[in-house]
Amino acid sequence: MKDPRTQLKIPVAPRSEALTPDDPRSTAPQPGRPQLTLLPGQAAQPPEAAAPARPERQGTLRPEAPGAPGSARHTPGRRPWTPPPSRGPAKGPRRPGSARKVPPAALWGAGGVLALALLLPTLVVVSTNHHPAPVPAPIPAPAPAKPAAPQAEAQLPNVSVYLTKTGQVEVLPMEDYVTGVLAAEMPADFELEALKAQAIAARTFIVRRLVDGDTSGVPDRKAMVTDTVSHQAYISKEVLEKEWKAQGKSAELAKLQRAVQETRNTIMTYKGKPITASFFSTSNGYTENSEDYWKEDIPYLRSVTSPWDKELAPGYKETVTISRKDFINKLGLAGQAITVSTGQPFIQVLSTTEGHRIKEISIGGHVFSGREVREKLNLRSSEFTWKTSGADIQITTYGYGHGVGMSQWGADGMAKEGSTATQILKHYYTGIDFMQASKLLSKP
Repeated sequence: MKDPRTQLKIPVAPRSEALTPDDPRSTAPQPGRPQLTLLPGQAAQPPEAAAPARPERQGTLRPEAPGAPGSARHTPGRRPWTPPPSRGPAKGPRRPGSARKVPPAALWGAGGVLALALLLPTLVVVSTNHHPAPVPAPIPAPAPAKPAAPQAEAQLPNVSVYLTKTGQVEVLPMEDYVTGVLAAEMPADFELEALKAQAIAARTFIVRRLVDGDTSGVPDRKAMVTDTVSHQAYISKEVLEKEWKAQGKSAELAKLQRAVQETRNTIMTYKGKPITASFFSTSNGYTENSEDYWKEDIPYLRSVTSPWDKELAPGYKETVTISRKDFINKLGLAGQAITVSTGQPFIQVLSTTEGHRIKEISIGGHVFSGREVREKLNLRSSEFTWKTSGADIQITTYGYGHGVGMSQWGADGMAKEGSTATQILKHYYTGIDFMQASKLLSKP
């Protein structure tokens, strides 16, 4: 016998898009799919009430989630994401056959069904067997992290220079000091890469003195270095700013400043320590081993070829004439017995260095080093030849300077051929490295 209560079926309003009967969202009767049937006096229940409530997600994030603290994507200042609230309070499962108490206003008749179909076209009723899981709100992508600001470069110490002409001490930033050395030690019309190599050598020289606490050769205790070639030649900042600009050398000064700026804070090191960055004007075609001029064997000051000087340097070869009397007096041979009748030449080279300079020479039976003769006679180089002409002696020198370290004219020659400052320095200083002066000076 049929139930005397009238059964009502709720028609479902179609979505905006067309649905086929086979579509899971379709409301058309399909075999095996239960239809929701309401009886008079029974209200439609939301899906949440018909199915057990799903447990809410926890509010913590997995470490790999975007924005999680400690991860690479974490952005300071953003609050952690928390899941959206559930779509309805969790009521727990209903017992089969139980019904929710419905207020009288919710009781429907046949007319109520028609009104519901007209007034609520978006109502969709689906089987409890196909209840979709709540979809969490999308997590907004975190904003790209801003690049970390570069750390400020450590401040380099000032340099105090003793000015020989005035007897005053000038205190100025290290890079300004290097500019003054560069202006005094190398022509501004040299190639930029040669100027940069010279700037690094000059900076290395003063940093080494600072690290070692070396103030030797300075007459004033307030100064670290003098402005002479005993240390490094130097033109004061005041002279550069006033006289050079007054002489129309603003472009040259700007070029020197560029060389200093592009090598800022860079020095040469060997096994972590600043090197003795010796340099000189012009080679004879080779540089000198350190022990052949200073007695000390320094591993990075080795003899290397330097063929560019002969072609470029205007003072590569020079001849001077000195009287025999002055020659003997300057060598300290006056009043000493001089052998002249042994059948041996009055002047005879006994040995040469790897750099093709005179190592030992006999003059009137007395043995001198090539360096001694050069310094006593004020010659440009310790590679020289000679010939006598009546009461005079003509001496021809090749190159200019002690010959140890970097040749400045050789550096310019390398730069003209396309070598960089780094390549130039690695050629003249064997096995060296580069580092920042500030890191070395900041060590306790």
